[in-house]
Amino acid sequence: MAKKISLREFQEHLAARLSSAAKGQASAALLGVQAGDDRWLLNLSDSGEIVSLPPLAPVPLTHPWFAGIANIRGNLYAVADFAAFAGGEPTPTHAASRLLLVGTRHGSNAALLVTRMLGLKGPEQFTPLPPSATAPPWEAERLSDADGREWRKLGVRALLADPRFMEIGA
Repeated sequence: MAKKISLREFQEHLAARLSSAAKGQASAALLGVQAGDDRWLLNLSDSGEIVSLPPLAPVPLTHPWFAGIANIRGNLYAVADFAAFAGGEPTPTHAASRLLLVGTRHGSNAALLVTRMLGLKGPEQFTPLPPSATAPPWEAERLSDADGREWRKLGVRALLADPRFMEIGA
């Protein structure tokens, strides 16, 4: 029987791993997230902070995938619904929904709304798949896990450089 851990223990463990990654000690670790029906991996060093979903202030005249503005400890973040931006259905907000503050490390207050966190993964858990000819430039790689599920690796820097992502006005 698997050992159950509290959400607090999980968050403390994840915070320690994120801190290690920031110091270059765990550069190979990957963070798994679910956005809509898709599974995504981010380099732990690029993933940024993970926070519970705060109230979002709507912004008029923006694309439907732009979820709004979040106030995180006095700093404003532009929140993109990552599933909707990637062409899927809008992310339903519930207790498992999270914001991933991906832009801070790259000089941008950008956050991604994701369906839920899937935990830390090791690159050895995945097998590369052939690249998709229709993949956006910020989809760095497609991978498969031992159960045959497809994962996509997010290139955070490429996402933040994508003019479509940065232009929120409709």
